[in-house]
Amino acid sequence: MSVPTATGPATFSPAGPGDPRLGRRAWTSLVLLGFVGQLAWAVENMYLNVFVHDTITDDPTAIATMVAASALAATAATVLIGAISDRSGRRRAFIAGGYLAWGVATAAFGLLTVDGIAALAPAADAVLLALLAVIALDCLMSFLGSGANDAAFQAWVTDVTRPANRGRVESVLAAMPLLAMLAVFGGFDGLTRAGQWRTFFLIVGGIIAAVGVLAWFLVRDEPVPVRRGERLLGSMLHGLRPAAVRANPRLYLALAAWSIWGVSTQVFLPYLIIYLQRYLDIGGYALVLGVVLLGASLVSVVVGRFIDRMGRVSFLLAAVAVYAAGLFSMYLARGTGQVIAAGLLMMSGFMLVLAPIGALVRDFSPPERAGHVQGLRMIFAILVPMVVGPYLGAAVINGAGETYTDLGVVKQVPTPGIFLAALTVLALIVVPVLTLRRRYDSATRG
Repeated sequence: MSVPTATGPATFSPAGPGDPRLGRRAWTSLVLLGFVGQLAWAVENMYLNVFVHDTITDDPTAIATMVAASALAATAATVLIGAISDRSGRRRAFIAGGYLAWGVATAAFGLLTVDGIAALAPAADAVLLALLAVIALDCLMSFLGSGANDAAFQAWVTDVTRPANRGRVESVLAAMPLLAMLAVFGGFDGLTRAGQWRTFFLIVGGIIAAVGVLAWFLVRDEPVPVRRGERLLGSMLHGLRPAAVRANPRLYLALAAWSIWGVSTQVFLPYLIIYLQRYLDIGGYALVLGVVLLGASLVSVVVGRFIDRMGRVSFLLAAVAVYAAGLFSMYLARGTGQVIAAGLLMMSGFMLVLAPIGALVRDFSPPERAGHVQGLRMIFAILVPMVVGPYLGAAVINGAGETYTDLGVVKQVPTPGIFLAALTVLALIVVPVLTLRRRYDSATRG
């Protein structure tokens, strides 16, 4: 095993450049860290919104602001930690320590209540202070989580995988968000419905922290090319320079497609549980989501094996069509059976789009900047979608003016228009994907 240098690539382990096999230890790390990381993001992306809606304020703009602020924090963390891990050639410490701190921050949400804030500051606006406290803690949690998961872990995945196995690996990782949501719904939804938010956050936070400890013993750093002599700020900003875009056009086309897909998902995803529970009045929404998520995860794992055979871009076009059909079906669906069928189609497409895009971004990532590319991924796939998408969804909700009454309080409720808005955004993905197909096919023939 050679030592990584600044002048050339190293010999990689456990898989050589053309060897598609991954060892048991690598697969265990991929699955465990991928699943628990997505478990934390499921809580942050969906249940934290429900927590705010049920215990603090029903204003969708407040949720959109929280999502946007956390996206900024997450992006900053990924850009910073990604660049530092590239310069050090080490990922393990950032993964293990980051997951541990991430779990502690998640558990801390259980300590925040409007009543608790009111007791500490009786003369202040307790609702406003509680909202600000949640947003601040969400930003801290997102910073820690993104440094550990989106920067260090995702860069490590790029380090240990090869083009021959990335389609399969990405299909497994793409299933993790839905499997994590399924685990949260099946294992902890009863706590949230009973208002036991403190117990909910403590359990989830404890799981994340425990996996951080395990990661120290599981993860092994791969020898990667290390860039020395470049200032940290230069490393962080490298990918935003026009010269970097010109040098890696296929990478930025794939990132642009990811960004459009991400905006479309964030138009409806932050409001999905509230929509099912309050607009469609589906009391057993956890069961509905469980069936949908389990089915979509199985589809992703089974169909994912064909990504490497069919070709990334061709598979992506077909997956976008499935996702678009699912969004339109959700716009029309009303009854429980219709929602299950439409949701299965939508979430299957959701995951089938993510897998080839993720594999393409890894394929086009410069080996010596795998961590830095995770920062770019956060800008395109997380920051832009989570800033733009929720506000588009909030505008649709506010424009519809639909309400419901909860314990005598009139609250706004999401409407089916969020799925139609998501579909409209998704249509824009055709431009970068078709351009990418021309460049990808010509490069392959060359």
